[in-house]
Amino acid sequence: MSFKRRENFRPTEKQLVLVGSKNPVKISCTEDAFTRAFNSSFLVEGINASSGVPEQPIGDRETLLGAKNRAYNSREVFPEANYWVGIEGGVDEDEKGMFAFAWIFILSDSGKTSQAKTGTFYLPTQVAELVKEGMELGKADDLVFNQENSKHQGGSVGILTHGVINREEYYRQAIILALIPFLNKTLF
Repeated sequence: MSFKRRENFRPTEKQLVLVGSKNPVKISCTEDAFTRAFNSSFLVEGINASSGVPEQPIGDRETLLGAKNRAYNSREVFPEANYWVGIEGGVDEDEKGMFAFAWIFILSDSGKTSQAKTGTFYLPTQVAELVKEGMELGKADDLVFNQENSKHQGGSVGILTHGVINREEYYRQAIILALIPFLNKTLF
């Protein structure tokens, strides 16, 4: 089986991508991911779109629903775009403790959808306890690590990896993975 080079997948004109968030990290990583994946530039804008889930989603189902809702609600607000992207961070627990992750959901103007999940990482006990008490992860990080608005910067992953992986890099890979069906239209 032969594969076409990605240059063949360049959009013919600059396309609009709407991110269901005004968070500058989510907008920036989406722009970078689309540019890298398609080897072309895009106009990427963020809009406030409701996730329809609690401020801190728990578990895969709730977190993925938040990402889907952000994408579909973005389309409702601005149906003229070419792609709508929902990014939702969540937490869950297992026998080792509480861990964080995010779901990416992408909807295209053709109606095609795709999704991908980031890697996971465990949270410190002090942060996990605050989240269990009902605090959103970003606010818990700010409190524990004496930060201000960390979720608009490196986020938990940036704090805990000492900047080796920042939030933008963390999301970027999952966005590119979610773009696979759009890059390989004949296969999906």
